[in-house]
Amino acid sequence: MPRNSPLVLVGPMGAGKTSVGRRVAKALGAQFIDTDAVVQREHGPIEQIFATHGEAAFRTWERAAIRDALDHDEAVVSLGGGAVLDADTRADLARCRVVMLTVDPRVVAGRIQGTTRPLLSGEDPLVRWRRIWQERRGLYESVADLTVDTSTGPLQHVVDTITAWARESQEEPDSSVPAKEQA
Repeated sequence: MPRNSPLVLVGPMGAGKTSVGRRVAKALGAQFIDTDAVVQREHGPIEQIFATHGEAAFRTWERAAIRDALDHDEAVVSLGGGAVLDADTRADLARCRVVMLTVDPRVVAGRIQGTTRPLLSGEDPLVRWRRIWQERRGLYESVADLTVDTSTGPLQHVVDTITAWARESQEEPDSSVPAKEQA
C-alpha cells in the first residue's frame, strides 16, 4: 500500500463519516472529499435521485465519484453507507487506509430522527437502520484497517485517534498498515 494512499471512512448512516472526515482532513492538512456530496453536486439531491432515477442510477454515479476520489493520494474520503456494496469499490479500498466508524443504535436514533435518507423511509427509520447495519457490517469489516466507535465522548477524541493512526501508518517503513485495529 502506498504510504500516501487515501484515508477512507466507511460505516453505517449516521456514524459521523462526514463530520469526522472534515476534521481529520483539516488535522492532516489533506483534501476532504465526501462522495455523497460529489454526487449531489453533479446530479442533485440524493432523495430526488432515488425518486426520479432509482437506486441503480445513484449507485452508478456513486461508483464514478468514488473512483475519482480514490485517485487523490493525500485525501480523506468519506463514502456513503452503501458504497461497500460494490465489489469494485471494495477491491479499490485494498490500496487505501480504511477506517470503519461505528455507532450504537441508541445513539444513531437521535442522529437519524427526521431524516430524508431514502433508504430509511417507509418504516421506522431505526428498525430499517438496524437491518441495513446487519446486512452491511461484514462488508465494512472486510475492508477496514481500523475501527473507531463514535457513540460516546467528544468527537475530537475520534478525530485524534484516527489522525494519530493515519500518521503512524504513513511512517511504517514497509508502507503497510497494521492488521485490523480497534480504537
